[in-house]
Amino acid sequence: MINHPNRKKPAEPTERAVLVTTSHRGVFFGYATETDGEIIKLRGARNCLYWPTENKGFLGLASMGPLKGARVGPAADIELRDITCVAECSSTAVAAWEAAPWK
Repeated sequence: MINHPNRKKPAEPTERAVLVTTSHRGVFFGYATETDGEIIKLRGARNCLYWPTENKGFLGLASMGPLKGARVGPAADIELRDITCVAECSSTAVAAWEAAPWK
């Protein structure tokens, strides 16, 4: 019940930009509201198939985003299973992911 003056509406879950890896070697960027559990739903998810050594590993994708030479697929709404890592993305990384064309 929300109509009582001392009751607040439940907080809406906030969406955050994350990098998610799977046990099947998948590396995905997207926007998630829930990252607990066996299944994570990502909005606007993009898959990174290749990244250059200058990224310094997959966590560099969360820190810097995909650098020149990376191969990033188009965006789609997806559900991921067999999660191995969920990393918060920096604002720099988000901008790079959003701009990353297939090379």
